[in-house]
Amino acid sequence: MNHPLFPCGYCHETNVASHCYFTEDQYGTTYRVVFHESCGAFSLFPRPDEQALQKAYDDSYYGSSEKKFTFPLVERVIEWFREGRARKLAKWLNEGDRVLDLGCGNGHFLKALLKRKPIRAHGIELAGKAAARAAQIPGIILKTTKLQINDFPEKSIKAVCMFHVYEHLPEPLETLEIIDHILQEEGILMISFPNADSIQSRLFKGRWLHLDPPRHLSLVKPSAFKKMMREKGYRLLNESYASMEQNPYGMIQSILNLICPKRDLLFESLKGNKAYRESYPAWKLTLQRLFFIVSFPLFGLTNLTAAILKRGATVEFIFIRTTKAARICL
Repeated sequence: MNHPLFPCGYCHETNVASHCYFTEDQYGTTYRVVFHESCGAFSLFPRPDEQALQKAYDDSYYGSSEKKFTFPLVERVIEWFREGRARKLAKWLNEGDRVLDLGCGNGHFLKALLKRKPIRAHGIELAGKAAARAAQIPGIILKTTKLQINDFPEKSIKAVCMFHVYEHLPEPLETLEIIDHILQEEGILMISFPNADSIQSRLFKGRWLHLDPPRHLSLVKPSAFKKMMREKGYRLLNESYASMEQNPYGMIQSILNLICPKRDLLFESLKGNKAYRESYPAWKLTLQRLFFIVSFPLFGLTNLTAAILKRGATVEFIFIRTTKAARICL
């Protein structure tokens, strides 16, 4: 019996992707999750339209207050991880280097980087609350539309960062081509995204937190991404599957998604999204918060085990763009 095939939302080849499972977004819309073996990517079908995406990226997505999360402790923890990423990247930079943070959010990563090195900090973020916060930080040169080929001269950028942005991009492969054009020889690409080959992805399927429909348009397997970057002439400097910032909470929220009528309810409550949790009893939300506190140490340990197997819920790569001479030898 022949099974229907679907277009791939990642590489856009037609009639090549096979159905894996269904998923439902926060607004009740159902999508297929399809997988294309050749490019190693999962994507949503049908592709979310502009109206669905505008709704998904309304002000509630960026948090209801001046910061994304209404709980100060959550913001402090996230800030600590941002500082760690800034320290990691700073060792590759020199004074005056141009750094581009694609999807810079509130700009705090670039702010942390500026404290360590006198760089030229460029941020790109869609217009909205996050971009407004980034615009208030001195030293950040901000653009509020998508990255385009003529935004920067060829080979003018020392480092490009994309932290949980790649999966949101409508044309991720096109964006990589632009990055390849603007990045210097021996420039750095630092990128993180959900691991579509993770234990969490396999366990929770359509209820997995990091699937996040309709915002996450496509998720590529880390092995496929590494292969593609190697073919482009990039050398892998570091990879990590052990994000304590993302992975334990991913397990907790995904478990809650299995038993709750609404997906990502605890996550939305931490952002102060009162409209989303309006009809949900407060005592049940309190139980979810207690489950989060009690279970976090356990899932912190399981995260480390999954990371050893390269099956952690998220992955971070650091690549260096090799010189032309070295590229010939790859």
